[in-house]
Amino acid sequence: MILLLGVLADRQWRHGYDLMKATGLLSGTLYPLLMRMTDQGLVDAEWREPTQAGRPARHAYRLTAEGYALARDIALQDAALAKKEVRP
Repeated sequence: MILLLGVLADRQWRHGYDLMKATGLLSGTLYPLLMRMTDQGLVDAEWREPTQAGRPARHAYRLTAEGYALARDIALQDAALAKKEVRP
């Protein structure tokens, strides 16, 4: 989930295939994770009409304000942890 939060942190709408490429997650892992995150209020999902004729509609995903806050908090914790590890 942390990897996915990081990829979605740009708050842009992203399609599942793009998220699979960016995270390396397989569809059997990614889509259940996106559904859980949507149910938890961390991710918005909506159907997007195709940009090319003959193509199917696709879901697009982006972080909600709550999801973005969680992603930011995790990034801050990671930075603080990294800083502690560097100190002698």
